[in-house]
Amino acid sequence: MPVEVTWWGHATCTVEDSGVRFLTDPLFARRLAHLRRRRGALPPPEAAVAEVVLVSHLHADHLHLPSLARLAPGTRVLVPRGAPLAVPALRKLDARGLRLTEVAPGDTVPVEGLTVRAVPALHDGRRLPMGPHRSPALGYVVEGEARTYFAGDTGLFDTMAESVGPVDVALLPVGGWGPFLGHGHLNAGRAAQALAELSPAAAVPVHYGTYWPVGLDAVRPHEFHAPGEEFVRHAARLAPKVAVHLLGHGERVRPEVAR
Repeated sequence: MPVEVTWWGHATCTVEDSGVRFLTDPLFARRLAHLRRRRGALPPPEAAVAEVVLVSHLHADHLHLPSLARLAPGTRVLVPRGAPLAVPALRKLDARGLRLTEVAPGDTVPVEGLTVRAVPALHDGRRLPMGPHRSPALGYVVEGEARTYFAGDTGLFDTMAESVGPVDVALLPVGGWGPFLGHGHLNAGRAAQALAELSPAAAVPVHYGTYWPVGLDAVRPHEFHAPGEEFVRHAARLAPKVAVHLLGHGERVRPEVAR
């Protein structure tokens, strides 16, 4: 069975490869602090069904405890090394039946015949607003019928292509949840540069057009709506051989990959 990618909004995707379902950074909330879901219905219950969950870093829009609590007991959850120490509530979820595994860049975890490899990310991975730097920000490469790279949150860094290695499908963040992106993020243009360096067969832009701060609807709204289409345009210029799939919330695609 070819790899299948479903985008549920923000950084939350289901990747199914060889019959194994991986869920990335689950966020199933209508509202998170000052952020409100502005586009796309909440993911259906089936979105919380997975054998493995990949958590890229400790920010609340990526490590969302109520969303993790919706997972079935026995679900394996990969988290950055030190996450249970920095976020003690994770230990309660572990006690309730989730199977936490702490990983750092370079670690590999076998999962039902597939391999998950943790790779570096250039991002502030601590639990904000005041958490100590105890855990790295990560990306993940899932290797099965295809090699799928989930970047989490990251900026461009010199060794990105070398650290990630060959991939067939790239899930790249192209925006954010506010009018301005700080250090350690990819916007549409920088994501296209990363795409050119990684040179996968296919890409799906994520992490845009879902959550927006309350009261900022009229402040640079193009930063909410435009990053996906801007990424498509930049990618066509910088990485014309890569098939870019612009998905709506809840849409899925089976990218063509040659292995």
